[in-house]
Amino acid sequence: MGGLVARALLTLKNFKQDLINLLITQATPHVAPVLPLDRFITDFYMTVNNYWILNARHINLTTLSVAGGFRDYQVRSGLTFLPKLSHHTSALSVVSSAVPKTWVSTDHLSIVWCKQLQLTTIRAFFDLIDADTKQITQNPKKKLSVLNHHFIRHPAKHFEENPAIISDLTGQIRDYRESDKIYFTFPLANHRKIYTHVYCQSTMLDTNSWIFGCINSTSMCRQGIDLSWKAELLPTIKSLTLRLQDYPSLSHLVVYVPSIHGSKFVVDCEFFKKETRTIQLPVTHLFSFGLSSRKVLLNTSGLFYNIELLNFGQIYQAFIINVVSKCSGVKEEITSIYKLHIPWSYEDSLTIAQVPSSTEISLKLHIAQPDNESQVALLKMYTSSDCEYEVTVKTSFSQILGQVVRFHGGALPAYVTSSILLAYGGQLYSLFSTGHCLEYATMLDKQAKPYKVDPFVLMIKFLLGYKWFKELWDVLLLPELDAIVLTSQSMCFPLVSLILFLFGTCTAYWGGLLSSTSVRLLSSLWLALKRPPELPKDIKMISLDLPFLTIVLIIVSWTTCGAFAILLTYLYYVFKIVHLQASLATFKNSQTVNLKHSRRNEKKSNHHKDSTVHYLHLSANDAEDSLRMHNTVINLLTWIVLLSMPSLIYWLKNLRYYFKLSPDPCKPLAFILIPTMAILGNTHTVSIKSSKLLKTTSQFPLPLAVGVIAFGSAHLYRVPCFVFIPLLLHALCNFM
Repeated sequence: MGGLVARALLTLKNFKQDLINLLITQATPHVAPVLPLDRFITDFYMTVNNYWILNARHINLTTLSVAGGFRDYQVRSGLTFLPKLSHHTSALSVVSSAVPKTWVSTDHLSIVWCKQLQLTTIRAFFDLIDADTKQITQNPKKKLSVLNHHFIRHPAKHFEENPAIISDLTGQIRDYRESDKIYFTFPLANHRKIYTHVYCQSTMLDTNSWIFGCINSTSMCRQGIDLSWKAELLPTIKSLTLRLQDYPSLSHLVVYVPSIHGSKFVVDCEFFKKETRTIQLPVTHLFSFGLSSRKVLLNTSGLFYNIELLNFGQIYQAFIINVVSKCSGVKEEITSIYKLHIPWSYEDSLTIAQVPSSTEISLKLHIAQPDNESQVALLKMYTSSDCEYEVTVKTSFSQILGQVVRFHGGALPAYVTSSILLAYGGQLYSLFSTGHCLEYATMLDKQAKPYKVDPFVLMIKFLLGYKWFKELWDVLLLPELDAIVLTSQSMCFPLVSLILFLFGTCTAYWGGLLSSTSVRLLSSLWLALKRPPELPKDIKMISLDLPFLTIVLIIVSWTTCGAFAILLTYLYYVFKIVHLQASLATFKNSQTVNLKHSRRNEKKSNHHKDSTVHYLHLSANDAEDSLRMHNTVINLLTWIVLLSMPSLIYWLKNLRYYFKLSPDPCKPLAFILIPTMAILGNTHTVSIKSSKLLKTTSQFPLPLAVGVIAFGSAHLYRVPCFVFIPLLLHALCNFM
């Protein structure tokens, strides 16, 4: 978050922007918060990003954002790419796996101590120093050149601000050796009309110039063009691909490496037509589930291949590429390099394989392909001429689910809450229609259906495409639909809402099972410590301690932290339910004893026995109905507490500095939730069965479940606002 705070400095009125001219951030979520748990953080992000976009022309601050890649499970790399306009060229975003001399993915912590990334950053700092001022240079072009050199594309040379294009060379146009250099020459005359590209590679990772193009065609190569700046540094080799039509004056290529006694190196060069080394490979369909695959066979003796991965550009796509290499007559180990190149963003990844072997490469994206981008993803293969390669691509269903979790896992609490609300509404309606509350798991199975929620969200999204509906929407001051926000970020998966709803319903089921089991265990512990009184026969809504407790908790919320008061209210409510569960267990035991006793005295008072059993049976049913309803309310309240936990943790960590949290995102919610839960904690179903408000209350959870998905999936802080409404109506049923 330090990177975001540094960017926010520019939004301050009295801050002097010339105090800083370079900003490097690591694993900073610049686009949006990882979990939008309160409105203050989302407003903060909106303020910072809008300022940077609108004032891009006036910000003289070169910014580099480095992401960790797929190993960073805390901040996905798509959030680290700096938001910018097309004319804003002073911002660079790159994934660590694409950084030259780093080439690895890092997690959220190791990105700051990764030695490869540390050295890359330090080299960039040294090259950013101005020779005259001994400070970071003020020249924006030089800063971008240095950052591009070290973080984007490294030509396997030291950085030079003004590199010499023409170099003086002495030597014959043939392979020869000097005291400290070995030269290899490749004539171009025989290939210029036939081949369009030349590819050279060397395994000597020296940082000096290593490949030149001779300008003259005499027996002596006196002058040459330094072509090293067009080279590319890979983990074990340096490579260069040239288009010969761009260099009509060149007669030879000269490659040299330092002559070190005992060192081994390989220099390869080949001439080829680009069309012969570019192969198109369409990826498999999303719904093939890995049952089908597509493959291509590379059986020519080439050193370099470009495989264009067609129809691949969405973040919900995920594939496994299997590269099988078969070599003949190879005694020593040969290294092949497979580079996945994403042209619309710097998120490349490299895989090094010792051939012959079978290598699996994961194929998935951090950022979707923009609409105006025509280039396709490439698999660049740096191969051996002695081997054949078979490339197979197939859909990976497990990694598709991984992408769903990576991009939409933060919306899961909204879907869990929506499922619980549907079950809660079903229980209220069963209480109204039949007089009994059904089990939570039964109502979850009956009511938590995706078709009750998703069609309404899709319908609203469709209608917002019409101007009249959008104007009506704005007049009602309704917030922007979360589905539209996700669409603008290219994060709309097909059927993703269905997948999340299934996960949410499963989580709601197991969460309900866990909460009911916990209540039973706590009640057993309570019975072991203290035997509670019998079930109350006279239902009293407002006890003497209820107003006092409510006032105390509201004061706690006002003077300390709203999340802390919500947690205390939650504990009070759980205590009341545990007490009710323990009372019911005692009541059932006493009922068994009374039944045995009444059988012995059956002849004495048969009518009295029947009335007693009937009364006890009704009381037990009412208590069980109340427990079922309370367990569902506990599930809803649990998610409110979980979503408010970050505020509580922040308050506790800073308690030594201040006692009152300000601003407090949970305080307004606490003021409403505390009296509501205090009333519900003392409520039994027998007191609300005859309420005129019960039917209306049972109808509210369904539209609120739709509202949670429509407005809370990308803004989690809105979820409690939809939850407390049916709880408040439930509490009011005791008075109406």
